[in-house]
Amino acid sequence: MANTLKTRPEFRNINALSDLPNYRLPPAGIVSILHRISGAILFLLLPFIIWLFDKSVTSEISFEVFRNAYTAGIGVAPAWFVKLVTLAILWGYLHHFIAGVRHLWMDATHSVSKEQGKSSAIVTLALGTLLTLALGAKLFGLY
Repeated sequence: MANTLKTRPEFRNINALSDLPNYRLPPAGIVSILHRISGAILFLLLPFIIWLFDKSVTSEISFEVFRNAYTAGIGVAPAWFVKLVTLAILWGYLHHFIAGVRHLWMDATHSVSKEQGKSSAIVTLALGTLLTLALGAKLFGLY
């Protein structure tokens, strides 16, 4: 009987330099981490988001200030930087929203399986990326 028992693997502390570069995170793990990152981006950029909203709806003059931020920049920040920050906000919102809908759907339908988690994570990553690219193309004037 002693010969038939398998030896259990021994897990030790992870070495960040040697173990992490070889570790393959599953798509659901990537979505989970990006969901947290996108939430942090939205939280940290909330003052900028509120400023953009305030400038866009207060008056016609403030709307022109809002529009000029995307053509002439804000203070020392050039227009391309303002557009990049706006693109980060767009990605953060889109990814956070889509991943949140994914979580709500999985909670509501009790459909938690490894295969379904992987496929819904891939859809979340693809949809967030495609929508961000489409809106980024519009933001940078490609169409």
